[in-house]
This record gives sequence, C-alpha cells and structure tokens, in this order.
Amino acid sequence: MVDALSVDVPLGLAGRHKGEFLVKTVVLAAAAVACCSFNVIALADDDPWEVRLRAVYLSPANKSDAIPALAVPEDAIHIKGKVIPDLDFEYFFTPHWSSELVLAYDSARVTLEKSALGGPTDLGTFRYLPPILTLKYNFLPEADFRPYLGAGLNVTFISDVNLSVPTVGPLGLSKTSVGPAAQAGFDWKFAEHWFFNADVKWARLRSDVKYQGAAISQARVDPFLFGLGIGYRFGGRSQRFALKKGST
Repeated sequence: MVDALSVDVPLGLAGRHKGEFLVKTVVLAAAAVACCSFNVIALADDDPWEVRLRAVYLSPANKSDAIPALAVPEDAIHIKGKVIPDLDFEYFFTPHWSSELVLAYDSARVTLEKSALGGPTDLGTFRYLPPILTLKYNFLPEADFRPYLGAGLNVTFISDVNLSVPTVGPLGLSKTSVGPAAQAGFDWKFAEHWFFNADVKWARLRSDVKYQGAAISQARVDPFLFGLGIGYRFGGRSQRFALKKGST
C-alpha cells in the first residue's frame, strides 16, 4: 500500500502539472493569436483611398526638330521649368498594389532660343491638363517608410494656345499627347492617417508645332516632375488602440 501510494501520488501530481502546462500553453497561444489578429484587422481596416497635395517642379527635356526656313536649330524651342501644384488620388486594391491618378492644370511659356530673329525670342503661352494614371507596387505597406514604383499612361490636353513668331505669324500645337509614364517615391507616416510624400515622375509629352496648319517641328517636352507633399489616408483604426485591445 505504501509503495502504491509512493508511486501513484507523484504520477498524479505529474499529470496535473502536465495538464496545467498544456492549458497555459493554449491560453498563451490564443492570446498571441488574438493580439496579432487585432493588429492585422487594424491594418486591413484602412480605407482604400488616399489623397495627396504636392508642389511639383516641372523640368522639361526641351528637345525639338530644326526649322530650316526660320534658321531655327535643333532643341531651340524651350518651355520654361516651373513649380506647379498637383492633386492626386490613390486607390489600394491590396496592401501592395494600388492605382494613382494625378491631376494638374497650368500654363507654360515658350521661347525660341535661337533663330533668324536672334534669340531668345518669346513666343507666348499655352495651357495644359496632363492627367497621369499609374499602377503602383508598394514594397512595405505596413511600415512607416513606404517606398513604391509605378508605371502607367500620360494623356495631356493642350488648350488656349497663344503662340506667335514676330514678323512671321501665329503658331499652333497638337491638341493632345499620349505616352507612357513612370514614377518612384515614398510615403513616410508621421502621424495617424498623415504621410509626407516625395515623388519623381517622368512622362512622354510631345506636340507638333504648326504654321498655317502644317507641322514644321515637333516639341519633345518629356518632363521629369519632382514633387514634395502631404498625403491623407482615409479610414483605418489606430494601431496603438489595436495593440492595447489585443493585450487585454
């Protein structure tokens, strides 16, 4: 009897300790899963829309064909670089994949750097609306620092053309330009919903220069656009709140 007790009691204690250990393991695992689940829910609960406002420096390539009749050499048609505002809207299909639409509307001043008239000669201005639509890949969608690459399409609408060569007459431009576009940049999250953005884009933008309806040259603007701005991501739940809730 004593031997039986000396054997059975330790085994019972060992079984109870083993059971308690298993219960504690399951509880801890469940708590960890719950905590992670709340965090994932907080990230997934972000609204798919983000809006940005940027200041963008437009830097044209300023390439063009020569115009022999006016003694205009190659690359003499220049569009002056300038800072313009742009507004963009981004929609996230998944945490990594999104699409961005960039909108801007501004005017450009054109000069003829060299011609039979000497140079530079002010030719006038035109207005343009150059929406750019890109598909983007976001490398680190859950980090504070979120780099991305994108590629897409630029469609530029040209209007209010007021160009003229002194002693020669008015000039015209093609009304639209369609070409590829590419971008690279990053968002940096500095507060809940708020991001600092730095972005570089390139777009193919070209227009025939016309005199009396006939094309006499092609201006290849093909600008780089260097932008800095602020973005706001709608919706979502505070990650701090999610972590705190998961820890209770």
